[in-house]
Amino acid sequence: MRGGTVAVVGGSIAGCALASAAARAGADEVVVLERTHGRLADRGLGLCIHDGRAAELAATGALPAGIAAHRLTRRRWVVRDDTAAGPAGRVFWEQPFPFHSYHWGLLWRGLREATPASVVYRQGAAVTGVAGDGERAEVRLAQGTAEAFDLVVGADGYRSVVREAVCPESRPAYAGYVCWRGNFDARRLEALGDGGWPAESVTTVCFGGGSCVIYRIPGPDGPRVNWVLYAMPPQTGRLPFDDPTSFPPGRVTEELAAHLGALLDREFPPYWARVLGLTEPADTFVQPIYDLETARTTAGRLLLAGDAATVVRPHNTSGAAKALQDATAFEDAWRRAGTWDELLHAYQAARGAAWREMVALARRLGRGQVEQTPAWAAMDHREAESWWQGQLGGAADIGGQAMTP
Repeated sequence: MRGGTVAVVGGSIAGCALASAAARAGADEVVVLERTHGRLADRGLGLCIHDGRAAELAATGALPAGIAAHRLTRRRWVVRDDTAAGPAGRVFWEQPFPFHSYHWGLLWRGLREATPASVVYRQGAAVTGVAGDGERAEVRLAQGTAEAFDLVVGADGYRSVVREAVCPESRPAYAGYVCWRGNFDARRLEALGDGGWPAESVTTVCFGGGSCVIYRIPGPDGPRVNWVLYAMPPQTGRLPFDDPTSFPPGRVTEELAAHLGALLDREFPPYWARVLGLTEPADTFVQPIYDLETARTTAGRLLLAGDAATVVRPHNTSGAAKALQDATAFEDAWRRAGTWDELLHAYQAARGAAWREMVALARRLGRGQVEQTPAWAAMDHREAESWWQGQLGGAADIGGQAMTP
């Protein structure tokens, strides 16, 4: 199929990838509508992409070459042990971890720069509603204007405006726990000593009722340390976790900051508590954990991708790969389709089962690593391996599935 006009609502990772896919596939016009005015590249979060998924995505063009990445090979699971272990705790299990880590902003910048020149990227274009039941789709903008396209792609995240039109009954569901996230310049580690922490290793600190993943990522000014700590929030006070939201960097409440400090003092090996303590308040935030399954991801001339289509808890380490796979499936469906209806049907068929399985796996991982944690300190490596296979439930690995040719 050739020609047609496409609007992509949302200009972050999924939006750039879907816009590039539409342009490569042969759309006459592709417009990205991004509501923010600022620099998306300023987002400093870390993320990982499985080496197998990265190779597939590079081959399709969805993951451009040359984007800074940090190689990871091993994951060490650690518990506090005040009797037998040193300040870095006791490693009770190691497993292969074939991933590369990325800086969100640098990954977005690479995708943005790789977007074909024919794509129009409009910032400050806030979409307030869409409609797409007929032969065309309409986008309504905050300034009161409306624009028509042959297809509208919702890549506008877990609070998607486009999803409200496609599947209004589907909303993100709070998992009952949160994550504290942060990152800092890796050079700060020099003050602590290396703590036995190889640069290619991921450390997971385990404790009753939660866990924390710590690893290095590339940064605009050199390597950084990125961490994600999952645990139940404080039970006192009124924290707005019943609605998809977060406490952004610099705005974490005193209650949440104190709760994090108590967790580090009580549960962490001293070295790893000091590591997280190197993070500036301006680089720390709290994010409620949600997941989302949608009954449908296409309707009329509307299509959902990325977190607008499905939200997977971060334990699966698949968010970026999932968005780029959505773009790959979209481009492949476009090239095979003769009509818009065929395109939407093929896209849904290619991604629906994979989305459901990723959500299910991440829920199992959340139960095992936060909601119903085992007696980590009593495990040996054989018991840990058996526990992990139970978490996977038949999946080959975390990080997302291989795409079907």
